[in-house]
Amino acid sequence: ACLNDPSLGTHCYVRIKDSGLRFHYVAAGERGKPLMLLLHGFPEFWYSWRHQLREFKSEYRVVALDLRGYGETDAPPHKENYKLDCLIADIKDILESLGYNKCVLIGHDWGGMIAWLVAICYPEMVTKLIVVNFPHPSVFTEYILRHPSQLIKSGYYFFFQMPWFPEFMFTLNDFKVLKSLFTSQATGIGRKGCRLTAEDIEAYLYVFSQPGALTGPINHYRTIFSCLPLQHHEVIMPTLLLWGERDAFMEVEMAEITRIYVKNHFRLTILSEASHWLQQDQPDIVNKLIWTFLKEETKRKRE
Repeated sequence: ACLNDPSLGTHCYVRIKDSGLRFHYVAAGERGKPLMLLLHGFPEFWYSWRHQLREFKSEYRVVALDLRGYGETDAPPHKENYKLDCLIADIKDILESLGYNKCVLIGHDWGGMIAWLVAICYPEMVTKLIVVNFPHPSVFTEYILRHPSQLIKSGYYFFFQMPWFPEFMFTLNDFKVLKSLFTSQATGIGRKGCRLTAEDIEAYLYVFSQPGALTGPINHYRTIFSCLPLQHHEVIMPTLLLWGERDAFMEVEMAEITRIYVKNHFRLTILSEASHWLQQDQPDIVNKLIWTFLKEETKRKRE
């Protein structure tokens, strides 16, 4: 029932002409207001932005997407269909299909990776970039090669290269791995966090227990080694990077190094008690930091 909560917005679908794929998204706030586009991470879907859909709809048309292969968005069968350039093109095409030529772009985790790349490849489309718990992709690839500890934390990238077995592992014991990612002491939402309710967890299980629902998401990782490192690096729009320090998957040192790739106003805020699932874990603080960043830019322009 929580997935149909009207306070979160309206369920919509858009078919992209070039790829022919149908995307699902939830939209809140009036059409015609500036667009805020939200890109979720793994293993998540549009619902991970529920706190932001409610918060920002007063001033934005807020759109939380199910990425290619996730939830109710189409999932092409071949892993080649999940290369980063396809994922970047998806965002450009969706923006145009929604009738916008620019947006405030927000991404978390893998959605953060896509957000960085969209900002690098199509800078004219992104007025402001906000990334949650994912460093600039060049920082990620360089850091991982020099720091075995991060290589170990990113071990699942290598595990996911195997066919069918990773999907099978997720389904064991009634999706125990999926549940524990969000709830366990080691990787779950922080002790001081806003816990997922039983219904939230059921919503995640409902989406990922559909037949074949894990293959699209894991396919995102199955092409990554053919796409990185990047040719272009620079980010030229104002950028906010938010980071939960208790992230079990990403070392916080990467957040600070990201600064060198942003050739504009860059703000980094590290939340010491927060987990990887930051916008669900500390929604009030995250929302406040986003508002401050959005308003501060407008103020600076006036001055």
